[in-house]
Amino acid sequence: MTDDVKINRGLKGIYFERSGVSLIDGAKGELLYRGYTIHDLAEHSTFEEVCYLLIHGELPTADELAAFDAELKAARHLPAQIHDIIFACKDGHPMDVLRTAVSALAALEEDSQTTGEQAFLRNGIRLTAQVPMIIAAHEAIRNGRDPVAPDPNLSHAANWLWMLKGEKPSEDAARLADVDLILHAEHGANASAFAARVTVGTEANLHGAIVTALSTLAGPAHGGAAEDVMKMVKEIGSPENAAAYVKAKRSNREAVTGFGHRVYRAEDPRARHMREGVRKLGEEMGAPEWYEILQGVVEAMKPYARHGLNVNVDFYSGVIYQLHGIPMDLYVPIFAIGRMPGWIVQCLEQQRSNILIRPLTLYNGPDVRPYVPVGQRG
Repeated sequence: MTDDVKINRGLKGIYFERSGVSLIDGAKGELLYRGYTIHDLAEHSTFEEVCYLLIHGELPTADELAAFDAELKAARHLPAQIHDIIFACKDGHPMDVLRTAVSALAALEEDSQTTGEQAFLRNGIRLTAQVPMIIAAHEAIRNGRDPVAPDPNLSHAANWLWMLKGEKPSEDAARLADVDLILHAEHGANASAFAARVTVGTEANLHGAIVTALSTLAGPAHGGAAEDVMKMVKEIGSPENAAAYVKAKRSNREAVTGFGHRVYRAEDPRARHMREGVRKLGEEMGAPEWYEILQGVVEAMKPYARHGLNVNVDFYSGVIYQLHGIPMDLYVPIFAIGRMPGWIVQCLEQQRSNILIRPLTLYNGPDVRPYVPVGQRG
């Protein structure tokens, strides 16, 4: 009987649910949020507007956006105990500290245990505001500084850079950070979103689902690409070394970081929106060579595009963070800042038509055998 069972390892190609949130066409290299192309959103929208779109299903009116923005800004506060918890584990990896702090928030905030849809919305907005605060506070505390208080006059992205660096970003730098968050906001049933849905499937609260998502994102196979690209760029060192680097990698049948994607066979549609931003930011920060190295790798990889090895969004993200002087161990936590609305809406969808997610594994162990008492085992 089991000979007829088909195993789809990693659930590859398996549809487990319907979703009205994002459409990913890997063959064409297309990504839609709620029917809007990622290109239109990256060029014309803001992260706050995209959050509203993903969570509520429609682009907001001016009044709706202002109200949503006010909610996000009003949620920029952390219980005092969170700073104590961050201090206690300040030497840990930022993803471990972030996960621990979010888990602690579940115990510290009264509304966190409520699991109805309105509670999910309230907690989701609050956590979206709190996650960048936790990351920035940890970066300050582990370096012996006091956390920077949020600025209510700044956007979500600009305020994140302000809290992290203690200086107001330029308009271009803030906009590029905003676009980076938009591009990472949602991506279907990726590993962390699926893990969050599994947690909600057990009727757990939103904080528990976000802790699950953070734990899954922390794995290098999911969230580590931007950090790996920056390591590659530093290894290459200068633009003239890029071609030789790629040739050596391909000769050894090794992957070139930042190329290829589990879903996309064409170029990741999000990548183009980071490319020009990296060039401009490099010039602003007096380090144009990083962009030139990246473009050298892109040029050397062109012959492999027909095999589906196209540039992905993380190829450019790491250099943006490097130009801001952000430590590499913060790259994955930054991913989490952007992905918050995607996790929230995936959890909302799961809750609205909830079912326990319980796949099967095909047993291939020993047949039934007699039990032998311990004294008779030799």
